[in-house]
Amino acid sequence: METQSIRFYYRGRVHEVADQPTTRTVLQYLREDLRCTGTKEGCAEGDCGACTVVVAEPDGQGGVTMRAVNSCIQFLPTMDGKALFTVEDLRRPDGTLHPVQQAMVDCHGSQCGFCTPGFVMSMWGMYLEHEPEGTTPDRAQINDALSGNLCRCTGYQPIIRASTEMMAYPHIEFDCATLAKALEAIHRDNVFTYEADGHVFHAPHTLEQLADLRIQYPQARMLAGSTDVGLWVTKLYRDLPHLIYIGQVQALRTIEHKDGWMEIGAGVLLNDAYDELVRAYPELGEFRYRFASFPIRNAGTLGGNVANGSPIGDSMPVLIALGTQIVLRCGAQVREMPLEDFYLAYQKNALQEGEFVQGLRVPLPVLGRQFRAYKISKRFDQDISAVCAGLTIGLDAQGVVTEARFGFGGVAATPSRARAAEQAVMGRDWSEATVRDAMQALATDFKPLTDMRASDAYRMKAMQNVLYRFYLETAPGTPLATHQVSIAVLADIAQEA
Repeated sequence: METQSIRFYYRGRVHEVADQPTTRTVLQYLREDLRCTGTKEGCAEGDCGACTVVVAEPDGQGGVTMRAVNSCIQFLPTMDGKALFTVEDLRRPDGTLHPVQQAMVDCHGSQCGFCTPGFVMSMWGMYLEHEPEGTTPDRAQINDALSGNLCRCTGYQPIIRASTEMMAYPHIEFDCATLAKALEAIHRDNVFTYEADGHVFHAPHTLEQLADLRIQYPQARMLAGSTDVGLWVTKLYRDLPHLIYIGQVQALRTIEHKDGWMEIGAGVLLNDAYDELVRAYPELGEFRYRFASFPIRNAGTLGGNVANGSPIGDSMPVLIALGTQIVLRCGAQVREMPLEDFYLAYQKNALQEGEFVQGLRVPLPVLGRQFRAYKISKRFDQDISAVCAGLTIGLDAQGVVTEARFGFGGVAATPSRARAAEQAVMGRDWSEATVRDAMQALATDFKPLTDMRASDAYRMKAMQNVLYRFYLETAPGTPLATHQVSIAVLADIAQEA
């Protein structure tokens, strides 16, 4: 295939790029090639948010979707067919500040100023969401939108205040219609192929194109949101000679409810996937906000998180507990298997040559089934789990356990089910004695690792405690509320000590 130039909408016109490395990041290109230095480089791994930009793409309904993402881990070819906005774009023709910027000034939201452009772009993304309705984001929405931005000196309270007060200034309407037409003009139907220095980047637009490319190039690295693969380049300096990007395959970005299942395409963004999962399972409400950060969830995909198979990936224990099936495709052939069977060993999965993850099938709730998700980490936001747990129990009318699925991650080489603990409760009353036996059985299921996040003893105790907490929240006839559970667990720990 003949190489093509990268085309994206930038600074009011279509911008074309050639002869740049396929793994050059958007941040590198902005700062080093365009000398557009308002966007800052901090961590180069998507943690600090100094590099935040807003990316727009067609929404499939004649409009556009705009999302704040980390430019430090996004590869430049992934911008093809999209629009890129940086802090410089907020400058108004008359030289006055945008309401987001003016609010930061008036609320004293900037001190050293290094993090300010990233905060401003995250706030602008929030502004774009609320401006059409003229609403003001609440504290929870602000906290979530800013969860990926780190301030080292100002303190967050002035920035949070600015995020509220920015909506009180005269509104600046964004011209979505013009942008939609500009993106329509650079839309491709065929495979986008970009080559530089012997490295190749393919971006198919249909499922059939993707399947053909995967068979033709089985050794190519699949790329979705780049929230993990991006770090292979910026931190590990790995050479990735051939990439197949799934972000343009619209068939992989759909969610459907069918025959008791929620079918989530492998390209569905994490924020969109968790929004839908929370609608079905409100018990995931807190867990959804604690999964990575807002800009990471705006770029990463649920399918990519699952396919990557990191032992510290938080999606897998939860999806395993829900009974999720993973859908795999090779050419025109499709097969599926329980998600827990997909992981064979550390960084080893059941994918065959020429095969890729097409999607996930999550069972919808049924009567008599209880589910919870727990994350144990040192910080509430944007932290790696020491223990992540998804726990499901099914009870009959008499309170006898008819189903048990206990998924754990962050403790061993792969996310997996606690089979011995599950067996310890099956067919028994869901009672204190039953859960105590299951807690002891966890030592048969896992030999937890020790690392900088937690010791093996801590991890085992935490696993046992979340299982006990799950029992307290779901005990037949006498479930405890969240604040009561915390007191009960602490009392139980003190008694054992």
